[in-house]
Amino acid sequence: MPQKPNQTSKTAPARPAFAALSALTLVLVSSCTTDSVLSMRPDVDVGTTSALAMAPVRPAPAYAVPMSDPDAGYVTPRVDGPDLDPEMSAFPQQQEPQQEEPRVAVLPGSGMQRLVPSNPYMAGYPRMETPRAEQAPAMPADEVACRRDLKRLGVTFKDLAPIRDGSSCRIDNPVSVSGLSGGIVMKPAATLNCQMAATFARWTKNELAPASRKRYFSGIKTIHQGSSYSCRRINGTSTPSEHSLGNALDIMRIELKNGRDIDVKKPGWFSFRERGFLNTVRADGCDYFSTVLGPGYNYDHRNHFHFDIKPRRNGYRACK
Repeated sequence: MPQKPNQTSKTAPARPAFAALSALTLVLVSSCTTDSVLSMRPDVDVGTTSALAMAPVRPAPAYAVPMSDPDAGYVTPRVDGPDLDPEMSAFPQQQEPQQEEPRVAVLPGSGMQRLVPSNPYMAGYPRMETPRAEQAPAMPADEVACRRDLKRLGVTFKDLAPIRDGSSCRIDNPVSVSGLSGGIVMKPAATLNCQMAATFARWTKNELAPASRKRYFSGIKTIHQGSSYSCRRINGTSTPSEHSLGNALDIMRIELKNGRDIDVKKPGWFSFRERGFLNTVRADGCDYFSTVLGPGYNYDHRNHFHFDIKPRRNGYRACK
């Protein structure tokens, strides 16, 4: 009877092959990681802390010059150790670029756009080439309203600078009147305060011009005045004249559009129309002015009418 082969002889060659396969597998796995394949936990716990945060912190390089000198460079720190590449030391060491202060671009312009190129920090302020002129004080409300009246009355005027010739001679807001309603010329232009100018313009429009058309069938061309503002006293007294306040106007003669010239003086015995016209001027003027003086009052007023708006008690008016 033939003998069966031994079972152990068949499995003996398989064991070395299995061991070789296991060793090859271990080598392949170990080549894919630097950690120990037999370790059950990594060297670094990757959680809320990253691996970058665990990197060693190198000290900041030391400066060779004080920090107060912005133009000086700094010395690159020396690194000792066998890992220093000799080829890299042949290259020049790079210095850290210095930070420059920010600059503001200066653009041409005018007004607030004209900046100060010498100082960028003042660029938001206007360039002052010339000193600003001192602003005049605001005109009072009654003066503004008075000028509106002048325009409604057809007065040709312009504002003047304040007149201050002393404590008794002054006009804070004077006007120069060169024309009246209907194309009437004031010759020369009269310097008055606005209230006197408005009163005279109203009287001329409502009374003087209609009286001229009624008696002479002609309008008025020119009013010739002899005195408006003048720093003086009443003749023979120490009292300041109303002329010193721009409160008075003297009329010497009236020129009509038909060529007739009417002098304000006492007419002759047979000058009936002229006498009637001058009497009308005097009477109607007392409804507008507080003072009307003319020929027949005294020698000083023999050749002109004096009109003013001097304030008096109880509304008293002097018409002589």
